[in-house]
Amino acid sequence: MCLAIPGQIVEMFDDDRRYAMVDVCGVRRKINIDLLKNERPLLGDWVLIHVGFAMSKISEEQASEQLRLLSMLDESEEAIEEVKGYQFDTEKI
Repeated sequence: MCLAIPGQIVEMFDDDRRYAMVDVCGVRRKINIDLLKNERPLLGDWVLIHVGFAMSKISEEQASEQLRLLSMLDESEEAIEEVKGYQFDTEKI
């Protein structure tokens, strides 16, 4: 199943703001935030992530609701496994 998973930005990696570290239920992974240039994500912002890319900014309330729904559907473990699979080469940033 393809999921859009909410994550909170906890670190920015470069001046161009192309990559950020997100926290998804305690799992931290580097994602690409280049698609959000017009929305300028900041530390603490919540984003919807799909295959390692932030697709849109969302509110904390929306993130909580999305995580609650994933849990209700018994998909939260699958979402965590998807996040664990995100890989961007940190040496090239």
